[in-house]
Amino acid sequence: MIERVQELKEQVSKLKEKYAEIRGYFDLDKMKRRLSEIEEEMASPDFWNDPKKAQSLSVERNHLEQELEAFKSVEQKIEDSEVLIEMAEEEQDGSLLDEAEQMLSDLDKTLDRLEVKKVLSGEFDKNNAIVTIHAGAGGTESCDWAQMLMRMYIRWAERKGFEVEILDLQENEEAGIKSATLLIKGPYAYGFLRAEHGTHRLVRISPFDANARRHTSFCGVIVVPEIDEDIEVEIKEEDLRIDTYRASGAGGQHVNKTDSAVRITHIPTGIVVTCQSERSQIQNRQRAMKILKARLYELERQKREEKIAQARGEHKSIAWGNQIRSYIFQPYRLVKDHRTGVETSNIDAVMDGDIDLFIEAYLKQKAREGASG
Repeated sequence: MIERVQELKEQVSKLKEKYAEIRGYFDLDKMKRRLSEIEEEMASPDFWNDPKKAQSLSVERNHLEQELEAFKSVEQKIEDSEVLIEMAEEEQDGSLLDEAEQMLSDLDKTLDRLEVKKVLSGEFDKNNAIVTIHAGAGGTESCDWAQMLMRMYIRWAERKGFEVEILDLQENEEAGIKSATLLIKGPYAYGFLRAEHGTHRLVRISPFDANARRHTSFCGVIVVPEIDEDIEVEIKEEDLRIDTYRASGAGGQHVNKTDSAVRITHIPTGIVVTCQSERSQIQNRQRAMKILKARLYELERQKREEKIAQARGEHKSIAWGNQIRSYIFQPYRLVKDHRTGVETSNIDAVMDGDIDLFIEAYLKQKAREGASG
């Protein structure tokens, strides 16, 4: 009993140190001031006159409230665990130590999640994310996989309280989608989702194969930050091929009868972006240009990183086509991230948007690489 009490007291001491270090990365006073500013704006009678701004501020307010509540919860749990250990010591009650031990375990996990946030200090980590999913070779099977991934990211965003806007959706004739572009709006959406950039591999018995054979499918996921209008990216008009086509719709009275959807090809890089979320061709073109601008900016950033890596003598490819994760449905059930080694057999939870274990492991790994570099 005495030894166990001492062990838990030492654990509390270590967690206090960990919390103090993490807290030093966050300006809680600044966060509280910002929350007060937003609440003051929201109290204004004309707050909802600009719905987009109102929605953005509402998401930011929810995020700040969650962040501040997390810190408050940590401090309360530290205090509660100390009280439980003290009571257990006085009353010689092992059940109270069990309760304190569980509380400290939960506290450690909470601190791990907060620690990930301090990694998100990149230039655009706070920004919204533009996520593009492309079905690979494999016909209907890959198109179905692309739709499964799209649902996974939408569910992940909903879990975070983020807003999702489908900018473009190219459906496959039989099942699934050929491609989709999502705008995921929320604090640090890009910072988190940059961990998903790459090729995702699916192994399963295909529901489209009458002989019930196992198939392997691939989908590419491209993640770039939504960038501000004032960021300079040179795009020459002569480098663009702009095509218009009829946007897909629900059919019947809702079907789009004009060529409002826009496809822009950047000839020098081969980058293709599409948008059909707006009714107007002009608006779709503006949004497609914004996506192209973000893709080109990210491409230049990656080139700079590659040059730095080469100068350091590192030989690692940063191409988006590298396989980052496998999702195996048969002959066993496993999702494994090939960059970090993190894996889980709970495929259903992963496909329902529970991917934070992969994201957090990747961000922590990048932080360690940055520290060692």
